[in-house]
Amino acid sequence: MSPQRVLVTGGSGFIAGHCILQLLEQGYLVRTTVRSLAREPEVRTVLTDAGMTRGDALSFVVAELTSDDGWAAAVADCDHVLHVASPVNLDPHATEDEVVTPAREGALRVLKAAHDAGVKRVVLTSAFHAVGYGHPHTKVDFTEDDWSVLDGPGMNAYGRSKTLAERAAWDFIAAEGGSLELATICPVAVMGPVMGTAISGANHIISRILGGQMPGYPHLWIPIVHVRDVARAHILAMTAPEASGQRFLVSSGPSIPMQQIGAILRTSLGEAAKRVPTRSIPSFVVRLGGLFSAELRQTAPDLDYVRRVSSEKAARLLGWTARKPEEAIVAAGKSMVSKGLVAP
Repeated sequence: MSPQRVLVTGGSGFIAGHCILQLLEQGYLVRTTVRSLAREPEVRTVLTDAGMTRGDALSFVVAELTSDDGWAAAVADCDHVLHVASPVNLDPHATEDEVVTPAREGALRVLKAAHDAGVKRVVLTSAFHAVGYGHPHTKVDFTEDDWSVLDGPGMNAYGRSKTLAERAAWDFIAAEGGSLELATICPVAVMGPVMGTAISGANHIISRILGGQMPGYPHLWIPIVHVRDVARAHILAMTAPEASGQRFLVSSGPSIPMQQIGAILRTSLGEAAKRVPTRSIPSFVVRLGGLFSAELRQTAPDLDYVRRVSSEKAARLLGWTARKPEEAIVAAGKSMVSKGLVAP
């Protein structure tokens, strides 16, 4: 029996890269999209440095979220699609057109192309931003039944992009999906070993703490998941019969205060963590700063808010398990130090 072929969109990305590594290791043929084939050597080098096996089973094709061009070729002869690519723009000044439109339209392009090509299942990378944002702070327990409130407190363009893209995907499946199956993965803050020299996802938190860019810690609690566990969740959702038509929240456990993230880095990285702060910043100070800073203003709604995230469904239907959040924090920090991404 010939190996199955999987398309992974956005092959230069953080989660996508780890998906590619695991798919190749498990014997799949993998095709991935890039904006230009000039990127192929760079992406191959990054994956090889990260431990890629069977690199000859990986191929590249040009396709962008903002254009129909290339998607028919990208999905041709594929059994499954992991649609991981999406604009990640946490800039508080980002506009809807810069983030929401390409995410929503890109998801629909991929689904339509997959449908037309007879793909069996698409697994779409959503986010906890599509589940647990914009709610009143009286709500602290979150499951896959929850959807973020688009005009609620703390929502930004990125959160709206993930929410609207995922809702559009489910609407497409209901109206036009036919035999095409869909599952979605909603990870919390994704941390872990960097790919190449790019600092992506919630690894930015680790980078800023290690680089001394934070004078102290706001009273924020971060739910964390290891990037390798996120990649494994995608592959389990791709193959498990029970996963069709399901959303999956993936988290390593209870939310962690930012001050504890710093403590873990200091304990594990020694001298490399010499710039890691020890003190906290009172919430009223952060709110006051929000009068003058868009970044702090965006942070303020989450101060002193501890969300609880259940991954019971992923464990029950997929057999998914997670590393401890400390492993993700330390792996991220050590990889940044070893690659010289943190100033000595």
